[in-house]
Amino acid sequence: MSLLAGKTVLVSGVFTESSIAFRSAAIAQEQGATVILSGFGRRRRITEAVARRLPTTAPVVEFDAEEPADVGLLAGRLREHTDRLDGVVHCISASLPSVVGDGFSDAEWDDVAHSFRVSAYSLQSLVRGADPLLGAGASVVGCTLDASRAWPVYGWAGVAKAAYESVNRYLALHLGPRGIRTNLVAAGPVDSFTMRAIEGIDQVNGLWEDRAPLAWDRTDATPVARTVVALLSDWLPATTGSIIHADGGFHAVEY
Repeated sequence: MSLLAGKTVLVSGVFTESSIAFRSAAIAQEQGATVILSGFGRRRRITEAVARRLPTTAPVVEFDAEEPADVGLLAGRLREHTDRLDGVVHCISASLPSVVGDGFSDAEWDDVAHSFRVSAYSLQSLVRGADPLLGAGASVVGCTLDASRAWPVYGWAGVAKAAYESVNRYLALHLGPRGIRTNLVAAGPVDSFTMRAIEGIDQVNGLWEDRAPLAWDRTDATPVARTVVALLSDWLPATTGSIIHADGGFHAVEY
């Protein structure tokens, strides 16, 4: 039986076919799920174009992580396509060039706040918007890097991910009594719209490719996406508030 047979899943952050979000949506469909995507503003047209490259074209609803009104409108937009959600995949993150790399020490609060709002707070806001359609057994899955350490070039993007991981734990606390799980996948670097925007990111990519015990291919998001789909399934019913590594084992070794 397919892992997600009969389930309906909302996937955010689909911009390119190489992304974790796209591969998660594709594999979710292959595993029997009905998939709905979210997009925003002018970029929504990109999401709609990429949605046609999935095994089954997915509808796209409007959700802008920087637009508070979209939280209250999301459930109604989703109800045009479904009356329930069994899963939510959060792949939303962004930081301004001024707060990453060498900009860390000089970054201004307004620019730093953008990182926290988009890369951390948006997990709560997406879940809050989708909440009226979530019932017992639903699963929320987000994507992070291992924010327990400081990485070259990430700067405030890395700090925001640390906050993101804390948001996940608090969501687990508050959603658990309703039977809703929330977990993160700590991925190795994958070529994506967000990652390519970070100047000097090859410094980090090279670390994985040189040191991951299982090796690492940054052009293939499939291993991470399969981990996302596993967490969406019913096979981890007692796992919540957790961070599951899908990074070729990089986090486990020191050199």
